[in-house]
Amino acid sequence: MKYSLPISLALVALSLAACERTVVAPTPTVAVPVPVAVPGPAGAAGATGATGDSGTKGATGNTGSTGATGDTGTAGMTGNTGDTGATGQRGKTGDTIVVVPVPTTTR
Repeated sequence: MKYSLPISLALVALSLAACERTVVAPTPTVAVPVPVAVPGPAGAAGATGATGDSGTKGATGNTGSTGATGDTGTAGMTGNTGDTGATGQRGKTGDTIVVVPVPTTTR
């Protein structure tokens, strides 16, 4: 803020100095009489010029290179192992049967 006024005054002075023009008076020209030549009769027409050579054909440009093959992708990750199924319930215990052999009778 302290430098804004001096800077703006300097810019105004520069812009006004740029608009100032110096006028230079042109030097007066002196007319000097010059003898004028009188044209004579027209001469015969000249021969037609030869046709120019055709330019040579430009060289054909080179074919561009084929692009490089892309890298092979990385292998996917192996999936997680599934959970083990729930264990079945224990079966019921049945009655114990004792088989007693029939006594054989000897006679």
